[in-house]
Amino acid sequence: MRRADRLEQLGAWALLVVLGLNLRPILASVSPLLGDIRNATGMGFQTAALLTTLPVVCMGLVALLSSRLGGLGERRGIGLGLVLIAGACLARLLCGQAGPLLATALLGGAGVALIQALLPAVIKRRFEGKVALAMGVYSASLMSGGGLAALFSPLLAQRFEHWQAGLGLWLVPALLALSLWLSRPLPSAAPAIAGRAESFLRNRRAWLLALYFGLVNCGYMSMVAWLPAYYQQLGWSPTHSGSLLAFMTIFQVLAALTMPALAQRSTDRRPLLAVSLLAQAMGYCGLIWAPLGSAALWVALVGFGLGACFALSLILTLDHRRDPREAGRLAAFVQGVGFLINAVSPWLSGWLRELTGGFTAAWLVLLVGVVLMLGVTRLFSPVSYRSATHQVQVPELV
Repeated sequence: MRRADRLEQLGAWALLVVLGLNLRPILASVSPLLGDIRNATGMGFQTAALLTTLPVVCMGLVALLSSRLGGLGERRGIGLGLVLIAGACLARLLCGQAGPLLATALLGGAGVALIQALLPAVIKRRFEGKVALAMGVYSASLMSGGGLAALFSPLLAQRFEHWQAGLGLWLVPALLALSLWLSRPLPSAAPAIAGRAESFLRNRRAWLLALYFGLVNCGYMSMVAWLPAYYQQLGWSPTHSGSLLAFMTIFQVLAALTMPALAQRSTDRRPLLAVSLLAQAMGYCGLIWAPLGSAALWVALVGFGLGACFALSLILTLDHRRDPREAGRLAAFVQGVGFLINAVSPWLSGWLRELTGGFTAAWLVLLVGVVLMLGVTRLFSPVSYRSATHQVQVPELV
């Protein structure tokens, strides 16, 4: 391989990492600063929770509508997504009132959603033959961004003596990613000039993939929202309990890198998905019945299972279509429905906490969901991929 080709390849991988790092700070930077935000803005707990919930809802809705943005094109669409993320961070840096902060949640969520909806098709096109590995790197970068935001946001707020710095200074990596993307974007398809995107609303396999993606990944939002509160209720300090999220991120990243690398060796994703779901199940069992005995082990198992499931479920979705653009449309639909399910998860966990006085019921619901998805996993035989997603062909409603 020529030196220029090697540099081009390294540049593509680096750009993929930089893009992924920018997709979770808009969410994860809020949680460690929630007390300061509430004190400064007068938000109640339910209103403050919208800073996390609204971006996830927005991710789902924008992903579902992404097929109508075909004329925008992948290059401009991902660029626009980075502009929206940067704009949301800038607004958080400058505005400290409740209303503008909630608006930044929608703005940043829309930017993240655009990138998440369009990037899988770019990955399938640019990293042909290494799609599983590329999705693993992308997923690991995405999760690392969340972990770094949770770790450094309070440090930035302390350094600049204001909580807004902890939220707004994530503008810098967003601008870096935007400059890199505009200077040398990954190869992308030209904007669609005519024609209608395929609708998956009547396709049973598309809905199954979407529900599967949502349910195997919904534990992440509940962990981010409530894991520290759970251990504080058990007597841990805020600092000690908060460190569990950073610890969980380490195992998410390890799983997102190693499991897709193993998936590269086979077309059948079911064994690795089963292992990932079993890891989640064991972690939830530990949180329910022995939370203080081996807290680090339970959190590591949950993190490993969530990190692997996110990457593998996206790989499974892309496997169903050979054409990158069609695969991207299917991935957008799956993520759209899936993120709407994810948005319900922390709300449901909080409601169960209010109802029962503890989080055991919330972990039990997550455990039941994981066990059910273990049974569903057996349906995803590689021989069923293309026939299942072509069961019903219907024109998109306009």
